Amino acid sequence: MTTAVAARSDALFEGLTPQPPDVVLSLIRAFAEDPREGKIDLGVGVYRDAAGRTPVFAAMKAAEARLLATQETKSYLGPEGDFGFLEAIAPIAFGQSLSAVCMFGVQTPGGTGALRLAAELANAGRPGARIWLGTPSWPIHSQIFAEAGLTVRTFEQYDAFEQRLMFEEMMTALGRAEAGDVVLLHGCCHNPSGADPSAEQWRQIATLVAERGLVPLIDLAYQGLGDGLEPDAAGLRAVLAACETAMVAYSCDKSFGLYRERTGALFVRAGRHQEAARTNVLKFARCAWSMPPDHGAAAARIILEDEALSAEWRAELETCRRRLASVRQALAEAEPRLAAIGEQKGMFSILPLTPDQVGRMRQDFGVYMLGNGRINLAGLTPSNIPAFVRAFRACAEE
Repeated sequence: MTTAVAARSDALFEGLTPQPPDVVLSLIRAFAEDPREGKIDLGVGVYRDAAGRTPVFAAMKAAEARLLATQETKSYLGPEGDFGFLEAIAPIAFGQSLSAVCMFGVQTPGGTGALRLAAELANAGRPGARIWLGTPSWPIHSQIFAEAGLTVRTFEQYDAFEQRLMFEEMMTALGRAEAGDVVLLHGCCHNPSGADPSAEQWRQIATLVAERGLVPLIDLAYQGLGDGLEPDAAGLRAVLAACETAMVAYSCDKSFGLYRERTGALFVRAGRHQEAARTNVLKFARCAWSMPPDHGAAAARIILEDEALSAEWRAELETCRRRLASVRQALAEAEPRLAAIGEQKGMFSILPLTPDQVGRMRQDFGVYMLGNGRINLAGLTPSNIPAFVRAFRACAEE
């Protein structure tokens, strides 16, 4: 190959610019390279037990053993995925009154895949459609929606220094949204703040969304880690009861411990456009990943179809929930400025710290978290909470 030919082919990539590193992945690398004993990792978003491990649920181990013993083929399932998994997970999310839900579902590679499919569907139905996103949010949310062609509109939803949900501001912002706009809602255990709307606030959100003809896209990624499986779905169910159209991105990563298996689902209710929405979703899925990965969904289905395994899984999930709640309570009791954490839900909270103070937490005390002060409560244990609180006090009092 001549230099001239090589130069012409290289021109394909002239429009590319280097992208900044992912903040979470960079934090993982920095933590791993820190030689200090007693360092604390509050960055990566995985559950850990009191010993610092991310265990495989015993119910999942049993389901995987059964799958290994009984699975007769590795042939494709089709772009819809495992129908049994979809039928089993639906009542967990939506309750038993499935006839009123009228949704179709497709299995996806994690909740991220479900969000991307939802964004593709929205953009196909209305190119450049607006999606309203409260901030702070999961950092990848805005990237997913923008890459799919949606127009992202943001509003402030949580004040980290006052440690409060900015509910009135949220409602005012959504009052400016127009019929057909999408609104992203965290079903429970808000990432990154942990601040969820109350039951009454969920009813107000549902009413406003329905009255203005908005399309809720509900991201349900942490069901069972807040107040329990049923309470954690209450907000979602209130919105679905009020709205004619809706999309739900469901993730099994946290609730089943299936981080590596990328197990999720997208559920859609599109009214009179239901069949068009279904076939478009299948087209997008076929073009993106053709067929979804099977192992995690098959194992989750086995758990949910078996009464004993289901009971064991629920008990294990409740153990995870109680541990997170105990960490929250310990922080709230140890430091008055962290009292709000005791009222929040799930794995994440945002500390009332400036970026410089967050940097000092890392540099001086080996406490690693995202730059906005988001911490994963599962990184804290009875043995390291005192050190964490001392570090927080030293940095917050600068």
